[in-house]
Amino acid sequence: MVTTAASPTRPRFSPQWRVVDIVVASVLGVAGGLVMTLWNLVYSPVTAPLEVALPGLQALLYAVWLFPAVLVGLVVRKPGAALYGELVAASVSALLGGVWGWTAIAWGLVQGLGAELVFAVLLYRAWGLLPAILAGMGAGVGMSIMDLTFYYAGTRPEFMLVYAASAIVSGAVIAGFGSWVLVRGLARTGALSRFAAGREGATPVPAAPVATEEARSEA
Repeated sequence: MVTTAASPTRPRFSPQWRVVDIVVASVLGVAGGLVMTLWNLVYSPVTAPLEVALPGLQALLYAVWLFPAVLVGLVVRKPGAALYGELVAASVSALLGGVWGWTAIAWGLVQGLGAELVFAVLLYRAWGLLPAILAGMGAGVGMSIMDLTFYYAGTRPEFMLVYAASAIVSGAVIAGFGSWVLVRGLARTGALSRFAAGREGATPVPAAPVATEEARSEA
């Protein structure tokens, strides 16, 4: 007798948030805020050599402020997740005494929207490496708009071009690719078993071999 395993059906997308979605998005957002707070303390000396080499190039490392948006978006996969993750992280950074105070929330809003818009354009159905990179780039665009408008207004066009390009590349690599790698790592630990991201990234368990009729007759 030959049996065939039922092919798994793709889970239907639901925009409704579950309690576990809110909890995990909040935990990841808070963790991102703690990372932001530490980065606030060290980013200046770390990025100074890049700025000396070419003004504007320091933004190549600035996507540490962007990754919560992409990370939460990739894990939760609900409308508003990327924006929520970035806003929570920015709020935690402000509460812990970040150097920019509560203005960090405005940056979090725009940066989170940059990533959120990418996931929205993809109809919240694409969550692979390329969408992660594009979302990181979107967050980088948001960051460059805010920084060049409020911190570097009136600077030379060459600086603005280098800064914007560096911010977008940084968003693609650190926030996009970095978050994708982190999600896959978390999935392998089983920490994301309640999410599609966890089931897709988990290491498959080999199925036990099934004896065929011919093998049983030879036994």
